[in-house]
Amino acid sequence: MAETDIESLIRSLVIPLLKQPQALSITQKDDGRYHRYIIDVAPNDVGRLIGRQGHVAAALRTIVEGTQSRWANSKRVRLLINDHRH
Repeated sequence: MAETDIESLIRSLVIPLLKQPQALSITQKDDGRYHRYIIDVAPNDVGRLIGRQGHVAAALRTIVEGTQSRWANSKRVRLLINDHRH
């Protein structure tokens, strides 16, 4: 399956933050209103991806969700991080 432009963007933003980039997995799920991109990383990298007080995750969401008008064909884009800690 070919990687979408948004998945490529997510991958390029997230890989430099990870200690185990080979564990990165991005899953796309579509429903009626949203393109959901779920990031799954090694349990030790979840904290790096979320950042202190969620600042890194918020910045990633701002960048990725800001691209929706360009690539998403009127569906809204949502970025989710699979948190293994809970």
